[in-house]
Amino acid sequence: MMRIRLTVLGCPRRALALIDTPRPNCPHCQGAGGIARDYGHPETGEYDGTDWEFCPCSTAWALPLVPLPRLPRWLRHTPPGYSNEPPF
Repeated sequence: MMRIRLTVLGCPRRALALIDTPRPNCPHCQGAGGIARDYGHPETGEYDGTDWEFCPCSTAWALPLVPLPRLPRWLRHTPPGYSNEPPF
């Protein structure tokens, strides 16, 4: 049984999409939808990346529904005089 939910995709343009939700009580992935496997470089053994294996309780599909409008340029930037220092 599929558990469909709405989400926002960000690539190549932001859009609303329907996706399948993994089972929260799955014994294999613990509700993550898949299992991440780290692997190393064959010669040096250093970390080389991560592979993602999808769990059978979830599918790897997304159905984009509606592209979201772009924000005006003046809304995408932080205003002048903004500080990233904490208030305390």
